Amino acid sequence: MKGFVHIVGAGCGSADLITVRGRELLSGCQVLIYDALIDPALTELVPVGAEKIAAGKRAGHHSAAQESICELIAARAMEGKTVVRLKGGDPFVFGRGGEEILFLQEKGIPYDITPGISSCVAAPELAGVPVTHRKLSRGFHVMTVHTAEGDAQLSQCAKLEGTLVFLMGAAKAGLIARSLIEGGMSPTTPAAFISRGGTPEQRSVKGPLFRLEELSAGLEPPAVIVVGGTADLDLAARYRASVTVTGTAAFEHKLCPMLRNCGFEVKELPTAFVEEMDFDLPELSDYGYLVLTSVTGARIFLNKLGQERIDLRSLSDLKLAVIGSGTAAVLEQRGLYPDLLPETYTAGALGRALAKSSKGRRVLILRAEKGSPALTEELERGGIAYDEIKTYRVTGGQAAAVETDFLVFASGSGARAFFENGGSVGKGTRILCIGPSTGAALKEYRDDSPIIPKEYTAEGIVKALLQETEEK
Repeated sequence: MKGFVHIVGAGCGSADLITVRGRELLSGCQVLIYDALIDPALTELVPVGAEKIAAGKRAGHHSAAQESICELIAARAMEGKTVVRLKGGDPFVFGRGGEEILFLQEKGIPYDITPGISSCVAAPELAGVPVTHRKLSRGFHVMTVHTAEGDAQLSQCAKLEGTLVFLMGAAKAGLIARSLIEGGMSPTTPAAFISRGGTPEQRSVKGPLFRLEELSAGLEPPAVIVVGGTADLDLAARYRASVTVTGTAAFEHKLCPMLRNCGFEVKELPTAFVEEMDFDLPELSDYGYLVLTSVTGARIFLNKLGQERIDLRSLSDLKLAVIGSGTAAVLEQRGLYPDLLPETYTAGALGRALAKSSKGRRVLILRAEKGSPALTEELERGGIAYDEIKTYRVTGGQAAAVETDFLVFASGSGARAFFENGGSVGKGTRILCIGPSTGAALKEYRDDSPIIPKEYTAEGIVKALLQETEEK
């Protein structure tokens, strides 16, 4: 039986710019075949165990031939698998989606198409440049500098009315400017160069067409070049403050919308990726308490119950202890209500509460490979017997030079991953840590006195940032 291929546009830049349908398809696929420059957070949305294959094409870099990519997509579908082919921007706007679909048609493989927001409108928009404006431009033209036959005849574009938008032309800004001027366009025509649109690294410059090459020197591809009257406008968003959020994809997807709703400019920087470990559940009836310290750990535990077909009724004599309202909420969705939730959401506070209430019965801890030692130290201090099983590990993701007003760390492991992977923090950037243990991890690398919210939750982070910006 043949599988099915979803051709999905990822949108321009950040993971949150993908469509709702695109996100849903990622969550149900068996194979993900994705382009270069895709936000890494999107690759974390696929189910655990799904195959992930990087097969992107990027100018100036070695990449798979288009024919090989088509063969790969078809081969996985012929194995009966559900495949998501994730393409930057929109599949049909210089994305070769048409070529891939023609190949699938030849093979008789069923498919569908999910549009994405193309960089031709998104990148200028995010930089405050509209591609149309009733008084300045009644239309726009989108083109690439490269064609199958070589460079396009750019001088002819000077005669077109409306806004001109060039994709994949970062290395040829000078050629574009000279060709348009040679074709009769005024050298002082407004122009904009937007680098890495929709990402935390977005940069843009504006100026007259004759200075385009000079102004864009040093800016990285991919880039979108806009030429025309609208490029002189500045309609960029005006935010309360800018915030870089680090952590796992799951945490970012919870916190970032909350911050955007409150008027913050949010940049997502995945610094922690979850890798589920192989483990066996012991006989649960041997324990008085089961301890879960994170949302991720709770989800992995519930998935394990399903995989081993363990009935929830078998937990009736087992008390549940958790850190944080988020972890409690995951259990409550399955009709499991924690017996112990400390007022302070820290490993040490949970350990002290367990030491008082476990009444001599053994404690089972399911958590990350590098969980806070404060939990087990408190149990040992209270003479409580326990077993600890590592159910997942957190691996480091990308790091960057952060220059936003605020930088949020959601865990000690995330802070360590950020700095150990070469991350740096600008002089004007204030750091917020979700709780004291994360703040302690930060001290291993910096002498900052970070902001610590009163509530060690996503909601607490939002409240703390609102208070910081209002006090200014």
